[in-house]
Amino acid sequence: MTTTRFAPSPTGYIHVGNLRTALFNWLIARKSGGTFILRIDDTDPERSKEEYVEAIKEDLTWLGLTWDRVERQSERLDRYARAADQLRGMGRFYEAFETPVELDLKRKKQLNMGKPPVYDRAALALSEAERAKLRGERGDGVWRFKLDQERIEWVDGILGDISIDAASVSDPVLIRADGQVLYTIASVVDDIEMGVTHVVRGSDHVTNTATQIQIIRALGAEPPAFAHHSLLTGPQGEALSKRLGTLSIRDLRARGVAPMALLSLMARLGSSQPVELRDSPEALVEGFELSHFGAAPTKFDENDLFPLTAHVLRATPLAEVAERLTAAGVPAGQAERFWLVVRDNITTLGEVDDWWKLCAEGADPVIEDEDRDFVAEALALLPDGPYTDESWSQWTNAVKAATGRKGRGLFMPLRKALTGQAHGPDMAQLLPLLQVIRAKQG
Repeated sequence: MTTTRFAPSPTGYIHVGNLRTALFNWLIARKSGGTFILRIDDTDPERSKEEYVEAIKEDLTWLGLTWDRVERQSERLDRYARAADQLRGMGRFYEAFETPVELDLKRKKQLNMGKPPVYDRAALALSEAERAKLRGERGDGVWRFKLDQERIEWVDGILGDISIDAASVSDPVLIRADGQVLYTIASVVDDIEMGVTHVVRGSDHVTNTATQIQIIRALGAEPPAFAHHSLLTGPQGEALSKRLGTLSIRDLRARGVAPMALLSLMARLGSSQPVELRDSPEALVEGFELSHFGAAPTKFDENDLFPLTAHVLRATPLAEVAERLTAAGVPAGQAERFWLVVRDNITTLGEVDDWWKLCAEGADPVIEDEDRDFVAEALALLPDGPYTDESWSQWTNAVKAATGRKGRGLFMPLRKALTGQAHGPDMAQLLPLLQVIRAKQG
């Protein structure tokens, strides 16, 4: 059975880059009827916050990306310790004591000599007495996994054939000097024990994947199928890394982006298929194939989300927005008419507040100088409400007969005088909702 996972660190809010990883793994699991695990990477006790754990769950729930079970790495530390002991017993795990300054000096020296800046494994030459002396002087060291210096190869689900020379990679640190277990080994142990069959993540993890493949095999298991999606850039190809904080899922939600607008875009962005708006996360499963995605950096423009959101709203029934309309002050008896009138004229749901304010309180009129006398004459012909669906045509016909105006010269000045806007819903439908239309005309 297919099993995938999304393993965010609860050190902040998830953003569009994280969402791409979560969505791809969710789609793979759902397409095969498999299992999608939400795995919280909370092995860093200082940076991990419970509020972010809850925020991650809230954001995924809002998007409709349901999980089959939740795992927390902070509750599995004993399993990582056993794996570390197993690697020590195999001679694949060793303690190293270099300070960050010493490591930096080594890297600079190697670069000056034209060599790759790879850890030189000096710690392997230490005697037990030397280790004990360094431990006494510096405290516990870090624990590194000893790579077999051979080529690590796999067929990537997106990138194709990958081959990395392990000799060009430093032996990875798996446990810090303070005892904190790092993601590299925690992820490996979890993937093995949880039966993860497919892992999709960003292309910045390719080298990390190579080392994890060796660790998995050293622990007696076979690696899952790996795939690495491209990284997102801005619309001009600029790096998004500095802006991801403003592209969090909750920030986009607060700006009125519809969940399915976001999911529909992310499910096709960077693929050979056009973006198609779907009405549910499950509807995205059909046609999803990793092979449709390319390796090139993928341009993401948040502005693309708003036309998609507008399309979502046009097809949204009243029942799904009734609470939001009530919050905006729309009376229950007028909610259906109001929604049918404005939904084709909003980009985000937040705009209903402005439209209802216009209906309930009126608007500052916009009247061009050349239209001032015409508008005054027209308003004098406007009967008192309430208005019906026929009121607009009856009024404009009367104004046309009295003034001789017609077409745009007739309708636009009246629209702007009543709504303060040049664009908006059909006036025949909007007029019955306008509760105050004379107060601000003077």
